Amino acid sequence: VQLQASGGGLVQAGGSLRLSCAASASTFSSYSMGWFRQAPGKERQFVASISGSADSTRYAESVKGRFTLSRNNAKNTAYLQMNILKPEDTAVYYCAASFLGGNLDYPNMYAYWGQGTQVTVSS
Repeated sequence: VQLQASGGGLVQAGGSLRLSCAASASTFSSYSMGWFRQAPGKERQFVASISGSADSTRYAESVKGRFTLSRNNAKNTAYLQMNILKPEDTAVYYCAASFLGGNLDYPNMYAYWGQGTQVTVSS
């Protein structure tokens, strides 16, 4: 499975961005999808995950109420809508695909990764 993340950029605090993750797999709906982020000098951090059928989502406490993860299985694409962005959201954002279900909070639960897209939030 190849994953292509896009949609990052520079935005002012309080603004919004929508990240996309396009997958090459024809069996896209069989994968749970997740987003992680990594700031310079920090570990990769869980942001959100969604089940293959989109009936279950999970968010890090730091983004709850601001970020929304969704997917369109007909388009093999997952979307991370990010609102009310804060400077502390600045990081490289990575999408990932997992064969597993349930709580997928850790990078080693994912088999495939996209290349990352930079999100910078200015104060």
